[in-house]
Amino acid sequence: MTHLALKNVSKHFGNFTAVRDFNLDVNKGEFVSFLGPSGCGKTTTLRMIAGFEIPSSGEITINGADITNKSPNQRNVGMVFQSYALFPNMTVAQNIGFGLQVRKEKEADVKDRVAEMLSIISLESKADSYPYQLSGGQMQRVALARALAIRPEVLLLDEPLSALDAKIRVSLRGEIRSIQQKLGITAIYVTHDQEEALSLSDRIVVMNIGEMEQIGTPFEIYNFPTTVFTANFVGTLNTTSGEVLDPLKGLVTVDGVQFESASDIKSKRKGDKVRVAIRPERFNFVSQEKKANILDCTIESINFLGSIVRIQVKIGNTKFFVDTFNNPFLDLPNIGAKDQVTCSKEAVLVLDE
Repeated sequence: MTHLALKNVSKHFGNFTAVRDFNLDVNKGEFVSFLGPSGCGKTTTLRMIAGFEIPSSGEITINGADITNKSPNQRNVGMVFQSYALFPNMTVAQNIGFGLQVRKEKEADVKDRVAEMLSIISLESKADSYPYQLSGGQMQRVALARALAIRPEVLLLDEPLSALDAKIRVSLRGEIRSIQQKLGITAIYVTHDQEEALSLSDRIVVMNIGEMEQIGTPFEIYNFPTTVFTANFVGTLNTTSGEVLDPLKGLVTVDGVQFESASDIKSKRKGDKVRVAIRPERFNFVSQEKKANILDCTIESINFLGSIVRIQVKIGNTKFFVDTFNNPFLDLPNIGAKDQVTCSKEAVLVLDE
């Protein structure tokens, strides 16, 4: 059942269109991420849900109630900001209970709710501490607890982890997801970090220049991108220009080298220009496994990336990356050596140029 709905929502700032004709239905308890580069409209869309921006056109509803033109304090949403936005002169407990105090909740109820939130974020011992006495990760957990304390209909998170270091980000995003699932709250999460979006989300909305490029599960977005932008933005990808050789057989060529694809290109004609995309991990060396496409190559370079070894190969006149898991017994080819790589036809994505 749809809990949050955005229907034909647009936002203009003078002659500039920040968001154009945005449509989205979010179910109760769903975690949806808005993913895209800076300036793509994801934060503007979040701010319209929060009430900090009013749409130029369109409608926003929560549980069927129209909130499009309501002020932030009239729409019962919780907001977590990148900058924590904690009150420096208030203790952790006072910060968490602030929204409840504004709503004039009973003192006993506020105390109980604050204790519950402190337990959820595992900061009971910090109740009387001030923000300057906390780490960045602890401050962000307090900001999350404050947003959740008012029992919002929707939780909005605007790049909440971008100010933290890498290890804390990984730990805290797991906590955010766990708390969201435990409470069953609907969440909208804004990020430009693809790993965050892929690891956290039930669905991802990929945005570009104010428009929705693609929406789907992390599995769908990564493995089956429908646009060149999505394919390039999410994950590492080999992309190159090609042309259709045989639409019925799914054959395309890249600089004269033939690839067989499982993409549906029956509507195209021989000679049509297309974009060919293959994830580096979808390649194997023939010595490892043989698949539909067996391609002669030359080893160009080898880069160690921790758990991954990224090998650049030249197929025809085009360079591709091949990723393989690192292990102490990995038999690497020599730079300049002739070899063969292989990939399945399902690995070869054919997109519009």
